[in-house]
Amino acid sequence: MHNTLETALIASGLNSVLSQPGSYTLFAPTDEAFDALPAGTIEALLLDPNGALTQILLYHTVGAEALSSALENGMTITTLQGQDVLVTINVSGVFINDALVTIADITADNGVVHVIDAVLLPPAPVTNTILDIS
Repeated sequence: MHNTLETALIASGLNSVLSQPGSYTLFAPTDEAFDALPAGTIEALLLDPNGALTQILLYHTVGAEALSSALENGMTITTLQGQDVLVTINVSGVFINDALVTIADITADNGVVHVIDAVLLPPAPVTNTILDIS
């Protein structure tokens, strides 16, 4: 369910960072979430693994453990990319920006993983570059 994410993490070198001691939270998009991006996006990102791909992956990563029990509606969480994601909790579920958390609190050796149903795209200018909408 996370083959594309694993490929992206390896290509960017972030897999080695995330395997080091520390405490992290990873919002992990499924393969279906990556497939929902515009055609050719994944391929283009993998051609420049240290550019926009790394920025997107860092936007999915928090440098602290954020268990679902600690999340509150309306809170913001600063990612390793430097920008915040917004937590929304309502009758439809828990959302990180517009991505629904489908599986929460998967414990890892150095943190927690939350599976999400969409790829989080950092605010412009990175997003404009990725989707070529500038």
